[in-house]
Amino acid sequence: MTISVGDRIPTTTLTKVTASGPDQVSSDEFFKGRKIVLVAVPGAFTPTCSARHLPSFVDKADELKAKGVDEIAFTSVNDAFVMDAWAKSADAGDITMLADGNGDFAEAIGLTMDGSKFGMGKRSQRYSMLVEDGVVRQLNVEAPGEFNVSSAEHLLSEI
Repeated sequence: MTISVGDRIPTTTLTKVTASGPDQVSSDEFFKGRKIVLVAVPGAFTPTCSARHLPSFVDKADELKAKGVDEIAFTSVNDAFVMDAWAKSADAGDITMLADGNGDFAEAIGLTMDGSKFGMGKRSQRYSMLVEDGVVRQLNVEAPGEFNVSSAEHLLSEI
C-alpha cells in the first residue's frame, strides 16, 4: 500500500555517513517532533537527480527553513558512501543524505519502481514530502520520467 497524506512514516532504518563512519538512523527518531522535507530520487549521480532535483533543494533550503522546516533530507536506494559523495560533489552540506541501501524504506512506504530495464534494479520513485512529527502532510509523487511536482519550488508553493 502506498503511503498517503495523514499516514505515519513506518518504522525502518536508514543510514548516513558521519565523521566516525556509517550511522544507523531510526525513522521513528529522525522524524520525531520535527518538520522534515524528505525527497527521494531513483539514484544519486543520475542525470535529473544531479542536474535539477538536488540543486533545487540546495538553492531553496533557506526559504524552506524560513517556513519552519527543521531539516531537508534526501534518500535513495544507494549506499551511504555514495550518498555522502553525491552531497560533497553537489556542495549540498545543508542536506542530510539518508541511504536506503536495500530499498527497505521505499518498499515500506509503497513507493518503489523497477529500474531493471536500465540495470538499476529496485529503486525509489521520485517524490517530495513534508513530514511533521512522523506524519505525512504533503506528498508529491512524480509520474515515471517526470520532474515537476517533486521540486523545491513546487513544495514551497504548498507550504
